[in-house]
Amino acid sequence: MTQKFNICFIMIVLMTTGFVAAADFTDNGDSTVTDNTTRLIWQQQDDDGTRIWIEALSYCEGLSLASNSDWRLPNIRELESIVNASTSSPAINSTYFPNTNSSTYWSSTTNAPNSGHAWFVSFSDGRVSYSGKSGSYYVRCVRGGD
Repeated sequence: MTQKFNICFIMIVLMTTGFVAAADFTDNGDSTVTDNTTRLIWQQQDDDGTRIWIEALSYCEGLSLASNSDWRLPNIRELESIVNASTSSPAINSTYFPNTNSSTYWSSTTNAPNSGHAWFVSFSDGRVSYSGKSGSYYVRCVRGGD
């Protein structure tokens, strides 16, 4: 009984503290990276351009990369899943995601109380917050999952 209790306690602590195990990635050799945990396929490098939110959505939906055209802007949980909290500037595994800007990247997730705002991840420090959709931020597209 004690062992069951300890395992449950550890799981609850991990879930409530936001602890996430380090992601396991595969470089697909075609400018994409697969997250072996979530099975999401990521655009390996962004195009180094910033966009307002509606343009970010359109950019991903229009992206053709690695013979695929079903790219989309990631939701906030997906985008947060590639943060590497053990590093900063950028807070991402730069072996798999080289040249990531230590800056803000849009997610597709609108802020529920204010539809004029959307959530973002700052890859400077891994911070998650929201901003007006007229802000101009970087974009990293994803496919699969959601």
